[in-house]
Amino acid sequence: MRTEKDSLGQMEIPSDALYGIHTLRSYNNFPKSGEKVNLHLIKAFFQVKLAAAETNYKCGLLLKEKYDPISEAIEELIHETDSCIKGDMSSIYEKVIVDPYQGGAGTSLNMNINEVIANTALEIAGRNYGDYDYIHPIDDVNMSQSTNDTFPTALKIASITLLRELQESFALLQNSLQKKEEEFKNILKLGRTQFQDAVPITLGQEFGAYAQAIARDRWRLYNAEERLRSVNLGGTAVGNSVSTTREYVLNVNSILKKITKLPVAKSEDLIDATQNMDVFVEVHGIVKAGAVSIIKICNDLRFMSSGPNGGIGEINLPPKQAGSSIMPGKVNPVILENAIQICELVKGHDVVISNIAGGGNLELNPFGPLLAHLFLKSLELLRESNRNLVENCIEGITANEERCKLNLINSSAVAASLISTFGYDTIQELVKYAYNNNIPFVKALMKSKLLSEDQIYEIISKDLGLNLE
Repeated sequence: MRTEKDSLGQMEIPSDALYGIHTLRSYNNFPKSGEKVNLHLIKAFFQVKLAAAETNYKCGLLLKEKYDPISEAIEELIHETDSCIKGDMSSIYEKVIVDPYQGGAGTSLNMNINEVIANTALEIAGRNYGDYDYIHPIDDVNMSQSTNDTFPTALKIASITLLRELQESFALLQNSLQKKEEEFKNILKLGRTQFQDAVPITLGQEFGAYAQAIARDRWRLYNAEERLRSVNLGGTAVGNSVSTTREYVLNVNSILKKITKLPVAKSEDLIDATQNMDVFVEVHGIVKAGAVSIIKICNDLRFMSSGPNGGIGEINLPPKQAGSSIMPGKVNPVILENAIQICELVKGHDVVISNIAGGGNLELNPFGPLLAHLFLKSLELLRESNRNLVENCIEGITANEERCKLNLINSSAVAASLISTFGYDTIQELVKYAYNNNIPFVKALMKSKLLSEDQIYEIISKDLGLNLE
């Protein structure tokens, strides 16, 4: 064990721990949720620290003998976090141990990052962990910074990265739906409004409408990135850059841009960017809109695949697992159900994020950790849900053409397509005849000798501009 001290006293720290007293206090202070700080946020925090270290060095604020091991330590930690993101390891969580649900506006995470960098740098320099007289977590690693500018900046960097991945998942979903649009373009079926029979439509047209909705969401997400590019790094505690130099403030964000390869820039008003989190409400609202589109699509697909024998049964979903412990052969639309639940969770996150953003006080919002955790969680959950939806459901959907045709010709809704050929009054009388005699409209039509079943199908196809030959 090693002993470390702060303004509250001293604590015993495991001798091989890369974290220090501030991290351990946080670890002990808050309940253990079982969740971890998002890996992309951890990586982004290291990138912010690297930008700060390089800027401090170039401004003559950080000595070379300290900058060299600090920058090398951060590079190693970024590489390690990247490996964790790829799923190759999880070792970074042996170092970043604070809970994502924490008080203090993110100070716990910032201090955890500072201490891990400091002790890694001390190891590189051949010093013992905790030898803060040589490299100090606050004086050196946190030089020219505050939690209040590093945390929001790291959050925006992580958000841009995950937003791009989410956008790509929407592109994947859009492409998959468009393929089904082409595959089903000539399959006539019954349209429905308010769960009641409506005029004919093609299955391809329905999937085309789904693809168009997802295309709008994809475009919204693309444009939303711009809202996240303005960062408050250099603003320190409240945005007025106390405890740093003008040279640092003017240069740190361009160095951060170089490190992250993202188009970030210094906010025009650092005080505004420090105290207000409305941008996350705006962007998450767009994410929520995408979740709403997916819920609607998934519910439609569940409805059209219902039965299959006692329901609509117009499409077949790929069977994925047994659906009942008591009903043999039952298969449920589990992929769609999972996607709906994920999207509902995203909608719930949106409420919390909105409440948190409005709950800030004066120069700072103390509830940023919860906002950050839920925001990034939404992006990751929806990204993975979209990928799973495509791979395990959309790509495997097939059409039940016979059921589509049967539902169509047995409905009086096809009458609308025949009005231009036979006139409204004639068709209206046939509809009434079918209703009064409790027979399908198509049978009343065939009994009238006006058309055969094939001719009915041909007229409907022509009405929709289809060539089924």
